[in-house]
Amino acid sequence: MNRAPDKHNRASVHDATWAVHGGNSIDKGTGALRTPLIMANSYLLPDDPSDMDWSSVDDGLVYTRNAGANQVALETKLAAMEGAEAAAAFATGVAALHGVFFALLKSGDHVVVSNVTYEAVYRLFGELLPEKYGIGATFVDADDLEAVRAAVRPNTKLIHAETIANPTTKVANVAALASIAKDAGVLLTIDATFTPAPFYRALDDGADLVIHSLTKYINGHGDAMGGVVIGRRELVQHIRHDAIVDAGGVISPFNAWMIMRGSVTLPLRLKQQFSSAEKVAAVLESDPRIAYVLYPGLVSHPQHELAGKQFGGRGFGGVLAFAVEGDSNTQNTFVKNLQVITSAVSLGHDETLIVHVGPDARGGSENYPASFHKYGHLRLSIGLEDPEDIIDDILSALDKTFGDK
Repeated sequence: MNRAPDKHNRASVHDATWAVHGGNSIDKGTGALRTPLIMANSYLLPDDPSDMDWSSVDDGLVYTRNAGANQVALETKLAAMEGAEAAAAFATGVAALHGVFFALLKSGDHVVVSNVTYEAVYRLFGELLPEKYGIGATFVDADDLEAVRAAVRPNTKLIHAETIANPTTKVANVAALASIAKDAGVLLTIDATFTPAPFYRALDDGADLVIHSLTKYINGHGDAMGGVVIGRRELVQHIRHDAIVDAGGVISPFNAWMIMRGSVTLPLRLKQQFSSAEKVAAVLESDPRIAYVLYPGLVSHPQHELAGKQFGGRGFGGVLAFAVEGDSNTQNTFVKNLQVITSAVSLGHDETLIVHVGPDARGGSENYPASFHKYGHLRLSIGLEDPEDIIDDILSALDKTFGDK
């Protein structure tokens, strides 16, 4: 006899079912089927609150700067989706990244960081944390595992990388990095914004903490901001106490509620976006007007084999980096000629977004491929439109840009 699934038990249901029901509860007051938006900033205390841990959600909700009902619901959902013990939701993805580094590092510590990383992280470790707190950082090619191993020092506390690096699409070998971190007795923190669960779970490959910008794929609709740190309870609670409760990085109830709502369709959206991205990448690579295209799903991508193995054949992400033949003005003309694709920052939205970045516009750009320095790059985040319309839009814009040549 088959065991009946329990929608409130992550181990009992599949990913798509948990995406719908995880973290949600029927409102006792109204009978509403969805956890309502609760805008209160304070909660009723028990008759004797004298022994409560005011900074922990384990003793109940106290004050929304510590945690609110919508935040806890979202954290419950995302922690279970990653197969983790706990999660802490922040106001933005950068707040979550900063919260990890702020809570876990102190003056005199050292970190090893991928030399291709989100620009805010590059500035944190290249400028702000060293200058303000005396925290040292070594930027290395995360694909060169011996260089990573050699960069570890006696005072190294963590290694940080991205599953798929922004903006070059370089793929990190998480299991190999985890092995290096374990041998050295340090933590491995992974920014998995480009590869959210259920697509990929870096914790399963040995990462200690996973960080997401909830603003991107997990929300998925371009209308709310947030970030999350997911991992072992003692680590997450430490980060929560230091960076949320005592530094005020908490997500707002409204944004938590919006992201909870958007996350319901995450598994379906990822399938569509990643499938469309593969089709778009193949068309770009075959067009002589395209100077280069980098996408892990292409055989020509340097980490294509690693991506196929690490992501288990479930796809290769939804972000591409490419450029058209020509100078910056040509890139801008091409973007201006697009009609379906929108010129805007961010990624993982329901609509396809493109942004033109010049050859040396970001911190750490000296570590980008030579093609980026010659042409700059166009970061393309595939949305939910029909892939034929996205492709037709690109081809039409190319025809207009190059005069149908």
